[in-house]
Amino acid sequence: MEDTGPLLSIGELSRRAGLPVRTIRFWSDIGVVPPVTRTGSGRRQYDAACVARLQLVATLRELGLGLAEIRRVLEEQASIAEVAAIHLDAIDGQIRALRLHRAVLAVVVRRAAGNEEMTMMNKLARMSVAERRQMIEDFLDEVFEGLEPSPARAARWAGAALPDLADDPSPEQVDAWVELAEMVSDRDFRRSVRQVTGYGIEIQEGRARLDLDWAQENATAAVLRGCPPESAEAAQVVDRILAPAESHQRKAELLDQLEALADPRIERYWQLTATINGWPPFPSPMPALGWLIAALRAHS
Repeated sequence: MEDTGPLLSIGELSRRAGLPVRTIRFWSDIGVVPPVTRTGSGRRQYDAACVARLQLVATLRELGLGLAEIRRVLEEQASIAEVAAIHLDAIDGQIRALRLHRAVLAVVVRRAAGNEEMTMMNKLARMSVAERRQMIEDFLDEVFEGLEPSPARAARWAGAALPDLADDPSPEQVDAWVELAEMVSDRDFRRSVRQVTGYGIEIQEGRARLDLDWAQENATAAVLRGCPPESAEAAQVVDRILAPAESHQRKAELLDQLEALADPRIERYWQLTATINGWPPFPSPMPALGWLIAALRAHS
């Protein structure tokens, strides 16, 4: 039989391992680090192998593994690598949860939120991916309902506009998601987006009498040239956009569409979506829209 050196009492083992006696006694009682023998009076005795086993257990405990997992390793039911991989996944989940909690708390501080708002923000932020997607899909279903026979166009639009909150979002992303969730629940905002979407579908299908893309392109060029909307040059731009017949009726029609498109909440929706998805900011259409509205009013 191999000589493992002198046997150690539990007190000696405690001093050598730097662990409390009560901890070693508990681990011994549950069979994680059992003594190799006992004295006639029942005192526990340990050998060098017990010292190594105790050090392994202590290291695994410091890494956060539970005693049940450690027992599986010691009994060779699983390798350290296998158990560590499982534990690593669990720690990653805890880290994501902590980051989310931190992001929510940062938003609470920034907004000086009260109890109800904090509860609402936490609930929105902790939604599953499926729940977040369902909230946006419900919004899109109402926006597109009855406007076209096929949902394909709505799906394509949703592909660009669908916000996807990360597992470990920044406070800015959480803040943006909370604001966007509030927006899509607003009935008036849904009506506004539906109206604008209807204009867009008419243009894409060739049913519109006005080409808003052409109008905005000309307006953007005028803005870049520094053309005042009340100037004679602006009047020429308006005529070019509306040319040539029914100009008065078309001005009124175009004004209605532009004022709907200029709803700042729609641009805000796209800004929030970009923040949530980590995209670069979308270019703002507001300078061109504002110029067109002012020019149409000045020359109507």
